[in-house]
Amino acid sequence: MKSSLLPIVRALAPKLSAASHISALPVVMLLALPIYSHALPSDANQPIKLLADRATYSESTGVTSYSGTVVITQGTLKLTADNITVNLSEQRSIQSAVATGRPATMQQVVTAEKGLAKGRANKIDYNAATGIMTLTGNAKLTQNGASFAGNVIRYSLKAGDVEATAGGNQRVELIFPPNNNTNQTGIR
Repeated sequence: MKSSLLPIVRALAPKLSAASHISALPVVMLLALPIYSHALPSDANQPIKLLADRATYSESTGVTSYSGTVVITQGTLKLTADNITVNLSEQRSIQSAVATGRPATMQQVVTAEKGLAKGRANKIDYNAATGIMTLTGNAKLTQNGASFAGNVIRYSLKAGDVEATAGGNQRVELIFPPNNNTNQTGIR
């Protein structure tokens, strides 16, 4: 699917470089294209493993806090941070999680073809109901040679969609690898 996006990116590139004042909206719309496949379905059926130096739990609020090089894994999904706060439902399932660090990181094997998606940011919010991870502050997401950078990146673990926004006077950065098609003919 990566190669099917290259004509779109090549068509937009002259317009983006020719008009330095152009809004970031077209770039954000391009990011909303579903370039990632669905995460491995078996991940949700795997046990959750958590490692931390310290843990606290409040039964009345359902909030659990972990600190000190926290690592959470479930299948191929791995989340690391200095601190992670998890909100649990009454049934003790995860509703949401907030990871903070310098940086907090996430990674997950999307499919065998697409490989490992990796993200990092100052803060990562996870909403279990929507399956969306929001990376905030110096955010970067890479997969299969492509990378996205911005102030905020929203990544859907379920649908594979990516949306990035810049902050202040910054811009969103997209890098796509070249097409390694050796069947192209030269001009000579």
